Amino acid sequence: IEFEFTLPRGLIDAEGTIHRQGVMRLATAKDEIAVQRDRRTQGSEAYGLLIMLSRVIQQLGSLSGLTPELLEGLFSRDLAYLREFFNRINQQGNVHIPAQCPSCQAAFEVELALAGEL
Repeated sequence: IEFEFTLPRGLIDAEGTIHRQGVMRLATAKDEIAVQRDRRTQGSEAYGLLIMLSRVIQQLGSLSGLTPELLEGLFSRDLAYLREFFNRINQQGNVHIPAQCPSCQAAFEVELALAGEL
């Protein structure tokens, strides 16, 4: 099962292109095991989040095959958004996420849509 998302700011690649639209799949036990076995998590548990996200984010803009090193370039706000998005779809089963209008700052909830659905 895959879920579409839109980053608040976006990942800027080496050419200066901003990537905001993405697709994340549900995590598997294999993903959890791979994160635990990765030596980079030994020095920093927080790095485990980047490793997990690199495994479950199927596409971000025109980018696919994301690496933890590429995700190091995420803005803090986008990383926080992805952490919350990941937790909601994998642990809480909640398909609504809080959002905020960038123009007027009004708060509202957005229903997560399965990839390919309107």
